[in-house]
Amino acid sequence: MKKIINSILFVGLLIFTVACDKANPNSKQTEDTKTDNERAFQIRKDSLEKAKQDSIVKFKQDSITEIKDKFVKKEELRIKEGAEYDYWPLKKSDSLSKKFFKTYSKDEIYTIAALNRVDVANLKGRDTIIVPKVIKEDFLDYSPFPYQMEILTDVPKFIVFSYPIQAFAVYENGNLIKWGPTNMGKKATQTPRGLFFTNWRGRKVKSTSNSEWILNWNFNISNHGGVGFHQYALPGYPASHSCLRLLDADAQFLYNWCDQWILKDANTQIAKGTPVIVYGDYAFGKKGVWNDLVKDPNATLITTEQLKEVVEPHIAEIIKQQEIRINYLKNKDTEVKNDSLKTLDKVMSEKQ
Repeated sequence: MKKIINSILFVGLLIFTVACDKANPNSKQTEDTKTDNERAFQIRKDSLEKAKQDSIVKFKQDSITEIKDKFVKKEELRIKEGAEYDYWPLKKSDSLSKKFFKTYSKDEIYTIAALNRVDVANLKGRDTIIVPKVIKEDFLDYSPFPYQMEILTDVPKFIVFSYPIQAFAVYENGNLIKWGPTNMGKKATQTPRGLFFTNWRGRKVKSTSNSEWILNWNFNISNHGGVGFHQYALPGYPASHSCLRLLDADAQFLYNWCDQWILKDANTQIAKGTPVIVYGDYAFGKKGVWNDLVKDPNATLITTEQLKEVVEPHIAEIIKQQEIRINYLKNKDTEVKNDSLKTLDKVMSEKQ
């Protein structure tokens, strides 16, 4: 009887279990879903961890880049020293700019500006400037031109303008007496090269390109071309409409030193003025070669041989025109002397 009851209970339990499985068909799916959720959670966890790591790496990289940028900027703002010249990043650093103007006197700043081919007013506008370690009293000591030129020994007065180094030199009988900065014609309106002679001058004239431009101490070298040298702003690079810009003191010197042409009348020229040679090419789009003086103290140097090659093709014409002028002035002096003697003889005879 007991066995029968146990059998009945077992069968009933089995029926109940099957019935429960049928009543809850998602029981197995729940386990599967649980597993999928765990996988999804793990994937999400891994993604978050990767994103975190990527963020850390990017942050480190950004930090390194920022440090590098600051370092480079700091390097740019530091005075770079050379053997004879230093490199000052003036415009990029207020502190260095203040230090510069406190360190040097007005006369020294004038010299430094001239070496950078600018006037004092345009000095602050330069990104960087070169500064000599020793400020010399005589500007001639900085000359990139040779101090003597044998080929010019018999030439009383001579001027040369170098396009490559944006500078001019003045010679008397082959001896250098002056040099200085110039800003010549920009790329679109370059200063013509070759041999010229000074002709007419004007203390204060209006430019033929723009009547509002006043040219101080102007001395013309190409009458029909409208080219001359005069005082005007020097920004530190070729910027003119073909003329040769000079510092005020240099323009005034040449205005008084050079000879004008001699005319018989408005259409007849008797003798030419002072010989002037303009030569060479400028590397437009690049910083002036004088900036290389920090690395190479001879970067702007013009040797005697180099300048001789420039002058030699023109020396015969220079001598010829010089002789014409000398002979005319000699004959003129004789005429004046004879006229004076005639006048004196007349006065004496009248007294007798």
